[in-house]
Amino acid sequence: MVRRNGGFIGTDGLDAPDPPTGVTGTASNAQVSVAFTAPTDTGTSAITAFVATTDDGFGATGSSSPLTITSLTNGTAYTTRVYAVNAYGTSAASVASASFTPSAPRALFGGGQSAGGNTNVIEYVDPASAGNATDFGDLTAARNGLGSCGSETRGLWGGGEVSSDVDTIDFVTISTTGNAQDFGDLTAARAQVGGLSNTTRGVFGGGTGDSDVIDYVTIASAGNATDFGNLTDGRGYLGATSSPTRGVFGGGLSSRVDTIDYITIGSTGNATDFGNLSAARIGLAACSSSTRGVFGGGQVDADPADVNIIEYITIGSTGNVTDFGNLTAIRSRLTALSNNTKGLFAGGQEGSTKVNKIETITIASTGNASDFGDLTAAKIYIGACSNVHGGLQ
Repeated sequence: MVRRNGGFIGTDGLDAPDPPTGVTGTASNAQVSVAFTAPTDTGTSAITAFVATTDDGFGATGSSSPLTITSLTNGTAYTTRVYAVNAYGTSAASVASASFTPSAPRALFGGGQSAGGNTNVIEYVDPASAGNATDFGDLTAARNGLGSCGSETRGLWGGGEVSSDVDTIDFVTISTTGNAQDFGDLTAARAQVGGLSNTTRGVFGGGTGDSDVIDYVTIASAGNATDFGNLTDGRGYLGATSSPTRGVFGGGLSSRVDTIDYITIGSTGNATDFGNLSAARIGLAACSSSTRGVFGGGQVDADPADVNIIEYITIGSTGNVTDFGNLTAIRSRLTALSNNTKGLFAGGQEGSTKVNKIETITIASTGNASDFGDLTAAKIYIGACSNVHGGLQ
């Protein structure tokens, strides 16, 4: 048997396909989604299957890209190769993917302002399992009002207030624990920033000083942020979340607004009007599944000022919000994140009292939030991210 263009030719002259190309692995909890491009040359007959394998023998078979390999060990680095199969044989192996590391679901809360002032604490929970937060490490500096976003492997925090507004971006590897490291800088120092992301790109929008700036970074590559475009209205204290393709920014303070804007994360350009919240408010939080964005809490210009409203949008469309339910108590200055199915709202302020509560909703349904657990301390203006949020699905 001799090799032909990476495939094999039998002695009868009938040949297997060329190998697939462009193999990539996107890791999640104990599994990887393997994407690839099918070969143009299918050999003597049509391709009947593709086979993806890791170096230590885990594999998956299917008829098209992507293939999902399961039963991997979280925290272990893998690469994968893909083979094409037809009636006459199996191709040579593709070029190996870049290394990837599956990790357990984690939701991270970083920074904020507690009774003692700004904090640098990072803590985490498993968003699927109710319970109290556990210490993860520390930010490079204690600060509040920072924006946060994450990929399957990294969590980022950008901007915030130390004694004045800063442009710092920190990062952590979500699957481990430990202190944050310097990533780079935003294009301008600002606090009360909204953060969102997809698998590759992190986006920071708005901020104090009625900033309308939208910046972006490539999450896997440390470096300074690049200009993306502008919000429709300069504002901070806004909620931000995403699907895999769209980012949405809701509410905020220039004067309190009910505006929802959206962007296409993979491109650049100014935000576009999406619709409106049910009331103009600031200090709200947002989270998402791959299709639905949820906004909770905040402060309206009314008495009582803080609200317990939860409402939702379908991210892939446009239009005004729909009522979802209520938080367990009225509060503003809170944060939120998700694991694509469960949304968590954490911290915040009820009247003049800072709280440490975490509560949860099921994003695909509607109804009131329920208790999940507690942060390590009561605080406001926290930045939150996860490695399983709706923008990654």
